[in-house]
Amino acid sequence: MAIDNIYENNIVSTPYDDAFRTMMNDCIHLLIPVINEIFGKNYTGKERIITHPNEHFINQQDGAEQKRITDSSFTIVSGSHEDKYIFECQSTADDTLLIRIFEYITQEALDSGKVANYQLTVTIPNAAILFLRSSRNTPNSMNIVINTPGGSVNFDVPVIKIKSYSLAQIFEKDLYFLLPFYIFKLEKNFSKYESNPAELEKLKREYADFMTRLEQAVEDGKIFTHDRRTILEMSKKVLENIAAKYNNIEKEVKGIMGGRVLNYEGQSIFYEGIAQGRAEGRLQGHAEGRIQGHAEGRLQGHAEGRIQGHAEGRLQGHAEGRIQGRAEGRKEGKQEEKFDIARRLRDAGMTDKQIHQFTNLSLNDIRNL
Repeated sequence: MAIDNIYENNIVSTPYDDAFRTMMNDCIHLLIPVINEIFGKNYTGKERIITHPNEHFINQQDGAEQKRITDSSFTIVSGSHEDKYIFECQSTADDTLLIRIFEYITQEALDSGKVANYQLTVTIPNAAILFLRSSRNTPNSMNIVINTPGGSVNFDVPVIKIKSYSLAQIFEKDLYFLLPFYIFKLEKNFSKYESNPAELEKLKREYADFMTRLEQAVEDGKIFTHDRRTILEMSKKVLENIAAKYNNIEKEVKGIMGGRVLNYEGQSIFYEGIAQGRAEGRLQGHAEGRIQGHAEGRLQGHAEGRIQGHAEGRLQGHAEGRIQGRAEGRKEGKQEEKFDIARRLRDAGMTDKQIHQFTNLSLNDIRNL
């Protein structure tokens, strides 16, 4: 296929792209297990992630520039080692996909390239594609071949497909980043869900399980309450678009996940915990700083002791305060979220006993809702 004029039609951003980028911005730490899954890495989750601008301007043969926007570009830093990645979200395959990937990775390579002693050295970043829709013809990896005067170079671009993972596998592998797009796996059954009440009940049970597992992940400390809210908001955003013509599906699944949650509500518990932690950290830091400052001051001089004591106390206080603040913030929100899930499950037609099995709330608490 010729590459000339391949971009005659504009590539339009979709609601699915928006959901993907929101997850990248608000829950980027959830991407680590996905990278481990795709590339066979063993990142622990304690690594630092540095995001990069996702816009590039490509010089054309006529001298003009065209803007390219990648879904995500980031570096994972582990100690002194750095790995750069490009990760694209694609609802369906198209003829421009590999060309765009090639443009992104070569531009990233040039941006970080080095010239010394008349030699240009570039490092091609890792690249991968998330396919929201796939078929038996969708490959598990794509390949880029570069023919150079010095020989041929080729490398794979691995593919991850939503269709390849059950709900249980997503939670077992900690692939929470993929949850907003899980509905794509069920898309082929939309007509049955919409027209057959028994089949619709299966979908409702699937999303009741989704909610129970998500709540348990918060309880177990695997994700934050803020992550949970963002996952639900993006799940609903995707649902509203993919099921726009299926009123029963949209209504029932939204009923399980709950009504619209405003962004500031989704972030309030998280940021309130940080604010409380900082306040307590400052108080504790000042107190510990004065004590330590006086002790060291007697040995090294009152002036130096106070400076060092305050500095170390503030650092320790901030750290302990943030931890305590996040813990208290999560604790305050967990119980109310359980009640909220129970109410939605009851509205969806579940019995008190079934709700008890999903939420672990006592039957008395459920009856008193």
